[in-house]
Amino acid sequence: MTRTQWAAITAVVLALVFAGTAAVASAGRDGGSAAPSTPTADSADAGFARDMAVHHQQAVEMSFIVRDSTDDEEVRRLAYDIANTQANQRGMLLGWLDMWGLPKVESGRGPMAWMSMDKTMDHGSGSGMDMDMGSMDHGDAGHRAEDGSLMPGMATKTELDQLRDARGKAAEILYLQLMTDHHKGGVAMAQGCVQLCAPGTEKNLAEGMVAAQRSEMALMADLLTARGAKPRTG
Repeated sequence: MTRTQWAAITAVVLALVFAGTAAVASAGRDGGSAAPSTPTADSADAGFARDMAVHHQQAVEMSFIVRDSTDDEEVRRLAYDIANTQANQRGMLLGWLDMWGLPKVESGRGPMAWMSMDKTMDHGSGSGMDMDMGSMDHGDAGHRAEDGSLMPGMATKTELDQLRDARGKAAEILYLQLMTDHHKGGVAMAQGCVQLCAPGTEKNLAEGMVAAQRSEMALMADLLTARGAKPRTG
């Protein structure tokens, strides 16, 4: 079995696993206790759900753009897998916000504010949880939003226009480069949720995102090499 097939299978299996887990999320965020806690609007749980839903939406958009710009089956299959997986995950994230009775857009707080939360937090367990924030990449948390790039790894409006105009091999390379950057930002955000979100379904989903997107980045590096190109960033 080729590396392309393994990456596709990994992404699909993880999506199915976490979709099944999300179906029983209402049973409780802490393993099914009688009184599960509900995240607040300014919690890391809510912030990650809101921001990753937006982040995922752009990945879906870029994937549909490249599917109309090339006939290459490898890139088109990857784009379909990413669009399908991230659209499903986006639905879960927005569904949780609805279930928690929280807004999908919070005024007065910029993207990524949840990643700068105090390292000592109470996740509803009755005691403070001391988080090791030294292992998190705060450079991404300090991302400056401009030209439509609201969060780490997101393409700018100018780059999206370039992708729409590109065709064939040029479109494949630009898509793979933009999506690699997008995944790097997504992994940093998901790692933030792994450290900051309460134990439960959402945190499990974030862990799955890290594994799946790292696998896809390795595949995209191979696809770029085959086209005489490489990722834009190290």
